[in-house]
Amino acid sequence: MSSNSLFETDEDVAQANKLSRKVRESPFMLVGIAGFVAAGLVGAYKYRNRGTMSTSVFLMQLRVAAQGTVVGCLTAGLAYTMAKEYLFHEEPKSNTRAGE
Repeated sequence: MSSNSLFETDEDVAQANKLSRKVRESPFMLVGIAGFVAAGLVGAYKYRNRGTMSTSVFLMQLRVAAQGTVVGCLTAGLAYTMAKEYLFHEEPKSNTRAGE
């Protein structure tokens, strides 16, 4: 183990690097994940005050809201990427690594 922590492995560091790279490449992915978590937290709070609604119907509506948030953020990210590439004529970054 090359890291200083007893509990952090090289694989954990690699996963953190991969996540940070993905966030730089696609910032709306992070917004989508945050929206998904926010929908879950709001749903957990509202679960207590759902009234006479059955649990299965409430969870179905919560799932649709969470998925809608993620799909909306992915769509916004795709529109941003397309606008950057085609309207502003910025070259997309190549996906090749320096060693290949």
